[in-house]
Amino acid sequence: MASSQAGFSIGGSPERVQDFSLVLGGPLFQVLRRAHLSDDTLALLRKRVVTILLVTWLPLLALSLIQGTALTGAVAVPFWMDVELHVRFLVALPLLIVSELVVHQRMRGVVRTFRERDLIPEGELQRFERGIASAFRLRNSMVAELLLIGFVYAVGIQILWRQFIALNVATWYTSPSGAGTALTTAGLWYGYVSLPIFQFLLVRWYFRIFIWARFLFGVSRIKLRLVPTHPDRMGGLGFLAETVHAFGPLALAHGVMLAGPLANRIFFAGAKLTEFRPEALMLVALVLCVVFGPLVVFAPQLAEARRTGMREYGAFAQAYVRAFDTKWLRGGAPAGESPLGSGDIQSLADLGNSVQVVREMRSFPITKEAVIRLALVTFLPVVPLALTMMPLEELLKKLFGMIF
Repeated sequence: MASSQAGFSIGGSPERVQDFSLVLGGPLFQVLRRAHLSDDTLALLRKRVVTILLVTWLPLLALSLIQGTALTGAVAVPFWMDVELHVRFLVALPLLIVSELVVHQRMRGVVRTFRERDLIPEGELQRFERGIASAFRLRNSMVAELLLIGFVYAVGIQILWRQFIALNVATWYTSPSGAGTALTTAGLWYGYVSLPIFQFLLVRWYFRIFIWARFLFGVSRIKLRLVPTHPDRMGGLGFLAETVHAFGPLALAHGVMLAGPLANRIFFAGAKLTEFRPEALMLVALVLCVVFGPLVVFAPQLAEARRTGMREYGAFAQAYVRAFDTKWLRGGAPAGESPLGSGDIQSLADLGNSVQVVREMRSFPITKEAVIRLALVTFLPVVPLALTMMPLEELLKKLFGMIF
C-alpha cells in the first residue's frame, strides 16, 4: 500500500530509482483503486470513462427529459442541441482521462534516463532523489486536492461559469426569472456536480504540470554533465523534448473545450467564427506555454554548454588543423608516407562534424516540429466550425487551391 501511494521507492542506488509518474498518486487515485476503477498501471480505462459519464452526462439527459427541455423547441438551447455540453463531457472529459494513461506510459522512464545518460554528477544524486521524493509528496497531497476542489467551486463555478460562460438565454439548464435566469433542476446537477468534476480533472492537470515544472526546475539547479557534441543537439537532454508528445491528448482536449462554446455562440447567438480568432490564438499559446514552459529552465545550462563546447572544441580543432597543416602542407610528414588512405584526413572531417554539432546546439530542449504538431492538435477541433462560414465543397476547393 505504501508503494502504491508514494508511487515508487527512492534510494541511493540506480536500481531503486524507478519510474517517475505524475498521475499514480493522490486521494482520488486511491479512491479509484479501492472502487476497482483503476490499478497501479492505470488499467480499466474504459470502466473509468463509462463510470464518470454515468455520473456527469447521463443524469443531465434524464433530468432534461423529465423537465421537458431535452428536445428541440422547448427552449432556445435544448439539451440535444447544446454542442458545448456534449463535446465537453463526451469528448473532452474522456480525453482528460486518456491523457493520464498516455502521460504515465510515455514519461515513466524520464528519471531513469537522467541516470542512464550519466547526466547527474555522483555528488548530486541525493539532491536529485530528494527532488523526486518531494514531487511524489506534492502529487499525493490530500490538502492540495482539497484546495483544488475549493478553487473549482469558488472560482470555476461561481465566477467563471456563472458570469462569463453560461448563456444568457433560456436553456435546458437555466430558466427566466425576475433577476435574469435561474438554474433548473438539470442546471443544479450540471453546475454543482457534473461541471465541478470536469473542472477538477482539468485543474488537477495544471497542478500536475506544476509538479513537473517544479521537479525540472530543481534538476536544472544541478550542474548537469551535458555533452556539447551529443547528436541530439541538446547536450543529451533530447529525451525531454520527446516527453511533450505525451501531452497530445491533453492539448486536443483543450481544443475541444474551445470548439464547444464557440459552436454554441455561432449556432444560438448569431456569432461568426472570425470573431473568436483572438481566443483561438490565446488558447494555442496557453497550451504551448503550459507544455513547453517547464523545459525552458534548462536554457542557461544548454547555452553555457554550447559556449564551453565552442571554446574547447575550437581550441582542440585549432591545434589539430595546425598540426595537420604542418605535417601535410609544410613538409612535416615522414618521408615516403602518402596522404592516400591516411586516417588524418578522415579525422579532420570527423572533427569538423563535431564542431558543427556544437555550433548547432539548441538553447532549449524543444524542437520546432513538436511545437507545430502540438499547435495543430490544439487547433484541430475548431476546424469543423469553418463549415459555418462556407459550404464544405467551397472550403475544399479553396484548400486544394492553396495546396496545388
